[in-house]
Amino acid sequence: MKKKLIAALLSAAMVVSAVPVFASDAAADEETATESSTESPLAGKKIAYIMYMSSATIFQMWSDSFTATAEKLGMEASTFFCNDNADTWKSTIEQCAQGGYDGLMVSHGGQEYAYDFLSGILEQYPDLKIVTFDTPFKDANGETAKIDGVTQFFQQDAGFAESLVQAILDMYPDKTEAGEPVNILQVQQGAGYNSPFDRRQVGYEPFETDGKIKTVERIAPIDDQNATSSMRDVTAATLQKYGEGDIDGIWCCYDAYAQGVYQALREANSDIPMVSVDICNEDIQFMQEGKNWKACATTNWTSNGEFACRVLALEMADQYEDIEAASCYYADPGAWMEIPSVIVTQEMVTSKEGINIENLAEVAGEDYSDTSWMPTCDWMVSALGH
Repeated sequence: MKKKLIAALLSAAMVVSAVPVFASDAAADEETATESSTESPLAGKKIAYIMYMSSATIFQMWSDSFTATAEKLGMEASTFFCNDNADTWKSTIEQCAQGGYDGLMVSHGGQEYAYDFLSGILEQYPDLKIVTFDTPFKDANGETAKIDGVTQFFQQDAGFAESLVQAILDMYPDKTEAGEPVNILQVQQGAGYNSPFDRRQVGYEPFETDGKIKTVERIAPIDDQNATSSMRDVTAATLQKYGEGDIDGIWCCYDAYAQGVYQALREANSDIPMVSVDICNEDIQFMQEGKNWKACATTNWTSNGEFACRVLALEMADQYEDIEAASCYYADPGAWMEIPSVIVTQEMVTSKEGINIENLAEVAGEDYSDTSWMPTCDWMVSALGH
C-alpha cells in the first residue's frame, strides 16, 4: 500500500508596525487568502454517475450520496442507469462526453471492452476526467492495463471472502482448535466469469491451501438470467447428495445466489449456516428470520457514493497526490483503490426493530460508518466537514 506523508514547511516573518491600520489590513488579507484556499475549485462543473446495471436500492443510495456530495462541492450531478446493456453504457458515456460534462464516474464496465472504449473517449476528449468502479482494464492480449489519469476502484473483494470464511470457522471452534478442516459448500462461478468474483476467490483460496477449510463442492446457477431461482434448484439437488454433518457451512460469492440457497435450505428444513457477499433489504429480511443466513460482507453504499465523488473531484482539480495519500490507495498496478469491507451479522439486524438497508448504520458498528480512509484536502474539509 502506498501512503504518502505530505509535509508543508511554512515560515513567517513577524513585522511590528507603528501604524495599526497596516496590521488590520494584513489580518484582512490573511483571512481572504484562507477563504480562497479552502473554496471549492470545481464550482459550476458538471459530472455524471453512469451505472451499467439497472437501478436498485443500493445503487440509488450510491447515486443520492454522489449527487449530494457534488452539490456541496458546487457541482451539478446527473445519474444514468443502463439496464445491464453494454451498448447503452457506451452510448451514455459518449453522449455525456459530447454534452460537455467535465467528469464521469462510470461503473461495472466489462473488462473485454472498457479499456479500449474509455481510451478512445479520452483521446477524443482529453480534458474529460473519468473514475471507474468495478471496471478492470485488459488489453488485447488479456493483460492488466492502465489508462493514465483514470483512477480505478473496487470493493475489497478479497476481504469479503476472508471475513466470511472466518465467520464460518468461528462457528466451529472445536474443529479449528483441533486442526480439522471445516467443510464448506462454495457457491462460486468459475474463473473469468466476473472479475469481482475472481478477486473474492483470491481471499478464499488461502484457507484451502492452509488446510483450514475443505471445499466439498463448488456450485453455481445453471440459468444466469434467473440466477436466484436457478440457485434454489441447484442447491436443493446438491443437498440431497450429502448426509448430516457433511457440510458445515455454505459460502456464497453473491447475494442474488444466496437468496436461492436460503430458499432451498428452508424448504429442506436444514440448519446449515450460510454467509454471503453484498447486502440488500431482502437479505436483511431473511437474516431477521433468525435461521440459516448468518452474515453478509458488504460496504456502506452511501459512503461509496461520497467516495466516488471525492476521487473524481480530486482528479478534476488535478490533485492526484491527495488521491494517492488515502489509506485505501494501492501503487501496484497503479492508481487503484479499494473500499474497505465490513461484516453485517444476523445479531446486528435483529438487535433493533425496523432495520433495513437505509438505516443499517444504526446497528452495523463503527467500521460501517467510518470514512477516515477517504481521500480529502483543505477545500473538501471546508465543504464536506471531513
